[in-house]
Amino acid sequence: MEDELMPGPEQAVLLLRLAGPLQSWGDQSAFNRRDTRPQPTKSGVIGLLAAAAGHPRHEPLGDLLGLTMGVRVDQEGTLLRDYHTVSDYQGRPLPQAGVSAKGVQRPTSPAKYTHITQRFYLQDAVFVAAVAGPRPLMESLAEAVTRPAFPLALGRRSCVPSQPILLGVTSEPILDALTSQPWQAGDPARTAWERRHGRLASIDRMVTVEAVDGDQILNDEPVSFDPHDRRYATRRVTHLWRSIPTGFDNPVPPADDSSAHDPFALLGW
Repeated sequence: MEDELMPGPEQAVLLLRLAGPLQSWGDQSAFNRRDTRPQPTKSGVIGLLAAAAGHPRHEPLGDLLGLTMGVRVDQEGTLLRDYHTVSDYQGRPLPQAGVSAKGVQRPTSPAKYTHITQRFYLQDAVFVAAVAGPRPLMESLAEAVTRPAFPLALGRRSCVPSQPILLGVTSEPILDALTSQPWQAGDPARTAWERRHGRLASIDRMVTVEAVDGDQILNDEPVSFDPHDRRYATRRVTHLWRSIPTGFDNPVPPADDSSAHDPFALLGW
């Protein structure tokens, strides 16, 4: 798997910090219920880069196809359900979702006056996304996210980033880049963790990377963002845990617990 994650000689990795009050990364949402996955989808991240680079939705993705992505969960956040009811302000029956041959929406039958919709978001989550591709393209995208052509969003248009997204461009493999990048959690989360564990030099975080033999299949490989021809393919990923630097000033090394009680020692485990 390590070889699959290594960029080629002309490859580079673009590192992005995805943080905001709300994020929503749906991959199977439809109609009145819009779910979110617990971490960014590849289609969502590529969509963000396409917006930054000024790609209209109806145009082919071109050089944004076939890029490799990994994600590190620095702050899981919490799930928020946003409950809505939708009615016609004049008290008329709501229209059907479909249209007639003339493009006219008929009223619901029997008449329905209220729709209930639910949308789910991640609150106060922080992720590090790593996208690998040709170095000229990665450097161009790095410039684009600092001066985006279209507004950037974290999965949905209403979910705006809370601070600059770009972390940098590196020649490291994706897994190494996600392991060496310092912890990006927000100040409250870092302070709470420090109170419980002290100013340790490292923390364990979950990393998800693409792999040919990955144990999970996701249907979020973007093929087309055209509103009239939206298509996605599948990709395989694997989930790993990696120890990453906390970035604390004057960190304390972990205590030596070699003498700690081991309840399985007598069993030879």
